[in-house]
Amino acid sequence: MNTLRFCLFCFVLVFDIKGVAMAVAAMNSKNDRSMFSSSVASSVTESGGVGGCNFTIPRSTTKLLKVETTAEVGGDGGGAARVNAWVDSMRASSPPRVRSTITSPFTLSQTGDEQNSWNLSHPSAINMFEEITNASKGKQIVMFLDYDGTLSPIVEDPDKAFMSNEMREAVRAVAKYFPTAIVSGRSRHKVYSFVKLAELYYAGSHGMDIKGPSKRNKYKNAINQAVMYQPASAFVPMIDEVCKILVKKTKSISGAKVENNKFCLSVHFRCVEEKSWDALAKQVSLVLDEYPKLKLTQGRKVLEIKPDIKWDKGKALEFLLKSLGYANNSSEVLPVYIGDDRTDEDAFKVLRDRGQGQGIGILVSKVPKETKASYSLQEPAEVRDFLQLLVKWKSLKLQSQRMEA
Repeated sequence: MNTLRFCLFCFVLVFDIKGVAMAVAAMNSKNDRSMFSSSVASSVTESGGVGGCNFTIPRSTTKLLKVETTAEVGGDGGGAARVNAWVDSMRASSPPRVRSTITSPFTLSQTGDEQNSWNLSHPSAINMFEEITNASKGKQIVMFLDYDGTLSPIVEDPDKAFMSNEMREAVRAVAKYFPTAIVSGRSRHKVYSFVKLAELYYAGSHGMDIKGPSKRNKYKNAINQAVMYQPASAFVPMIDEVCKILVKKTKSISGAKVENNKFCLSVHFRCVEEKSWDALAKQVSLVLDEYPKLKLTQGRKVLEIKPDIKWDKGKALEFLLKSLGYANNSSEVLPVYIGDDRTDEDAFKVLRDRGQGQGIGILVSKVPKETKASYSLQEPAEVRDFLQLLVKWKSLKLQSQRMEA
């Protein structure tokens, strides 16, 4: 049998030191067969809503680990190895139904000592509420909230991830006192249909679709209330095309669901039996082979397919702070970000890099996880309690100021 010897450039699934799945994609450098290979510019330049600032996002800049290999391949070859790596990662990132020997780089094994150690280094944001509010002295708090797993519970059907009325009222109350943004992997329109609060900022598609409040607010530093920014707009036709292909390719896999988030795609496997994960990963791999300008990352029982551009929830956070007039003056603002997933780590990193006391990252998790967040909350119910505490604290503070005046 003849074997084909060729050079394959492979982007391998990697985890950073905090265990964040950074990206997966693959391409044959000799044969870029995507119909979009020449129609999408080598860089995307957009004018943001902040004083006409231009944002240039080079397509060549990537957070992937590029490995050049020369291999003799007969048949599937490297593709099979890539699929196996994906499936291993899918298992590692998914809480097992029974005890497993697999340990995820993102989720630590849950021994008592490790749990206690993690709790000490990532204390409850409720228990440390006074410490958090002390850090806000002389600063404007700006709230950033993930949706799934943070404001709503994780559910089997992503279309039924509804937030409670009590949670909605807590978010509404927070937005009366602090600029508040929802930063989600969902499409902006989808997450708005869940939250239904016009006074918020919304950053959908992992921050690639940003829009300011439709209801006027009183935030004095806001530069442009009607801010709107879509750094991946050139990819919409490609995303639509890949969505149709994936729906067709995965329809035989029971429980698989492909969600079009306009600027990115989510392939949900929460309801897929583990024995079918290999088949699902293989179908996704085959499709992405044809679209090297897209990359794949993982969340909680979901494969995320995104444009390969330098943009994430951390970039969205920075953009929104700049829109509010705070980006270059960290002494006047305290951004607080609450999220539960790997994609939120980009935002946690931005806050940590601002310096101690200049940003608060809060991870929502019942189990120890490697994270750049400083504090933790166990579940959406605790997120609601924290938001209610914040509102009560601010209300009492304003009352006290009025009495002293």
